[in-house]
Amino acid sequence: MGINSYLVLIALFGLVVLMTSWLPMLLKGFPLSLPIVCIAFGTLFVWTPLSAMIGDNPLDSRFLTEKITEFVVIIALMGAGLKIDRILGWRSWMTTWRLLAISMPLTIGAIALLGWSFLGLGVASALLLGSALAPTDPVLASDVQVGPPQSGEKSEVRFALTSEAGLNDGLSFPFVHLAIALAASNTTGAPWFFDWLTTDVIWRLAAGTGLGWATGKLLGYLTFRLPNRAGLAHTGDGFVVLGITCLSYGLIEMAHGYGFVGVFVTALTLRHAERNSGYHENLHSFAEQIERLMMMVVLVCFGAAIAEGSVFHPLDWRIVVASLIILLLIRPIAGWVGLLGSPIEKREKAVIAVFGIRGLGSFYYLAYALGHAPFSNANILWVTVSLVVLISVVLHGITVTPVMRWLERKNDEMEAGKMPD
Repeated sequence: MGINSYLVLIALFGLVVLMTSWLPMLLKGFPLSLPIVCIAFGTLFVWTPLSAMIGDNPLDSRFLTEKITEFVVIIALMGAGLKIDRILGWRSWMTTWRLLAISMPLTIGAIALLGWSFLGLGVASALLLGSALAPTDPVLASDVQVGPPQSGEKSEVRFALTSEAGLNDGLSFPFVHLAIALAASNTTGAPWFFDWLTTDVIWRLAAGTGLGWATGKLLGYLTFRLPNRAGLAHTGDGFVVLGITCLSYGLIEMAHGYGFVGVFVTALTLRHAERNSGYHENLHSFAEQIERLMMMVVLVCFGAAIAEGSVFHPLDWRIVVASLIILLLIRPIAGWVGLLGSPIEKREKAVIAVFGIRGLGSFYYLAYALGHAPFSNANILWVTVSLVVLISVVLHGITVTPVMRWLERKNDEMEAGKMPD
């Protein structure tokens, strides 16, 4: 009697769910991250007889890749916004503003120039490569982010990397749309600059921010302010965060705003509606669990695609060199330049600059853009993004634990030295 492939899939899903809960506890303290294990699991699975029974890898479909990664990212953005204790402000968030206003555009420009001059990409494709790889990832960067709500986390490094990942996933979108406009104009020859500036930059950013704030205010009232125990907070249900995320994202996208920006703003606004409520921890905990589960599913599929050979089939030495330049030179230099003049310690600047982790958001941007305009050398774009993400997952996953321990030890020593005898 043969084995039912559906039952194999159910059993594998159950295994992934168990690994989602068990592995973070097992790996804690080791220089090995959960994403590395997920990719390795997917790679090893392809080499077993069971792989032939499952069928197509969902990441082989551009549409499925776009939608799956989109959902993971918005859940991660909601979780990131909920766990930031620091009140939004110009001075208190200055490190974040520097990374967004200086480091991110520098990164996009440098990667685009590298793609055009070294990889031989057209202008539109090179800009898309820069736009997809510039944002840091809110999904894979949990080891360098702040802790749960009200954890008292004061680390400037963890705050900067959390808030940067929360905002630059949305703020990269105007550049993605610029690449789409350039690619479309190569085919149609139609003028594009005015529509891009008014719609894709001004309106979409304003709608994302404004509607995100309004949605957060409304949901904050429904959650914490309704009388007679009618507020959502009184339910204690963490899965409410799923409804908040999907409602916020859906409404903002229907208004043609940037949903990524809006979801993060909604989370920040909701977080500050009742700052001391323990319900935030319930919401964040559920969001984190869903994010971790979906991340594992995607990365297992990514590992399987790597083992199948479909991902890196067009790989050559230039793509390898370009990927290393992007991770080891462009992001660290751009991050350091953005933080020039900042009062934080040099070692903190270095860690912030180096740990710009790339991840699932890059896959989303690439899949989204390729579905909206014809880009030349799409295979080079896919393999470059995939290699950068893979190297980032392995390199940052191995180094993040010892580096963060070293940094926190140095900061503790410095604080102890300042204390009076």
